[in-house]
Amino acid sequence: MVASDKQLNTQAVLDGLGQGVLIFDSTDHLILDNLAARTIFGTDLKLIRAEGWKAASTLFNTRLNNPDDAVENVRNTALTSGRPVRFHIYRAGEYVPCWAAAVPGEGGEVYTMITIEVPDWTAIRELTDKFRDEVRTAAESTQGHTDLILQTIKNVKPKDTVEQVGKRVSGFVNLIATHMHRLGRFTTMLERLEHIRTGKLLDVVRSSRKKINLTEFMEDFIEELAETKLLDPETEQQDYRSRITHTVPDGLVVDASPEHLKAVLRDLLRNAIMYTMKASPIMVMAHASGGNQTVQIDVVDEGYGVRTKEFERVFIPFQRARQPQIISEFGYGLSLYLCKHELEAMGGKLWFESEEGVGSTFSFKLPTWRDEKSAEASASKVTTETAETAKVSKNAGQTATEMTAAKDDTDVKTEAKDTRESSTSARTEP
Repeated sequence: MVASDKQLNTQAVLDGLGQGVLIFDSTDHLILDNLAARTIFGTDLKLIRAEGWKAASTLFNTRLNNPDDAVENVRNTALTSGRPVRFHIYRAGEYVPCWAAAVPGEGGEVYTMITIEVPDWTAIRELTDKFRDEVRTAAESTQGHTDLILQTIKNVKPKDTVEQVGKRVSGFVNLIATHMHRLGRFTTMLERLEHIRTGKLLDVVRSSRKKINLTEFMEDFIEELAETKLLDPETEQQDYRSRITHTVPDGLVVDASPEHLKAVLRDLLRNAIMYTMKASPIMVMAHASGGNQTVQIDVVDEGYGVRTKEFERVFIPFQRARQPQIISEFGYGLSLYLCKHELEAMGGKLWFESEEGVGSTFSFKLPTWRDEKSAEASASKVTTETAETAKVSKNAGQTATEMTAAKDDTDVKTEAKDTRESSTSARTEP
């Protein structure tokens, strides 16, 4: 840290933050708040100032679905672990993301800091605008093509054959089907985004996650692709199943939501198919990683690739790489944003590596399934080892200390850096 004689005004610093901040002392009194918090809570902040943590916890626990998610539990976890803990509060008709963190002070006192994120409505506003345009286009187009079908039937001439009339009508029907397909897909995206925006995604994933044998899952998933309309109707139709090969060793078992995993794989494969030449192969590969604590799945293509300067746009909603081969295909630029959030809700992460003209590899990790007996045995082993360590330390006249593993933020930062800077397709495990 660079030494400086200049002093900053703490309140001015807090008021300059975009997130709301509430800081409570060890006696549960509110000692600091900022401008954003005053905007978020309005007159409720007077009650928090008067009654402290008791009033805050009452407000924070409004519309709480799971008692385990009570803010008191969140606070205790933050204080005992020394790490920020994420949670949500219901405010102004929506679930707002928040963080609880322990802040050490003078004399050994520990303060509780709550930060409240200001909701970003950009994604949902853009989605609403696009959805409205899509509905209007579909309705107007369907009405127009329906009128043309009626006119075609009305003006059939005696010499016209059934085949001729059918050919004229089928063209209009195909256009209607295209708009209905896009509208249906967009409606599904709207639901997925709504789960993210309202904070429901974690609850939905929690209620549906289960033990998944990856070998069996992938075999069934590939079979189901035959009945899945994966591509936009205007994209050249093809037998994309013949292009996809998958390599999944036996024994890989993940802890995930089957439906969300299917949605992620469908989106990644759709992109791989759309942005590659028709005959080029697509590979799905899986392997254990992280000391068998996670399973990594890679979707590898030999397609157009993404330009390095476009990397930052990949996970931003409604943004697409501005390369001619990519823009020429119909898309919303939303699927990868959804995939990223859904994988993170399952305890995983998503990243990619790409080189223009060579291809792309989209990779994600999911936690390995742990049976209850295995988890209990592991916990028992840790307890035994801790006791033995304490015994040895006591005999040596030393004090045993508990060691808490720090979250591997370095890997995440390295992974993001590699994603932004890499222009090669060499794959590395984060």
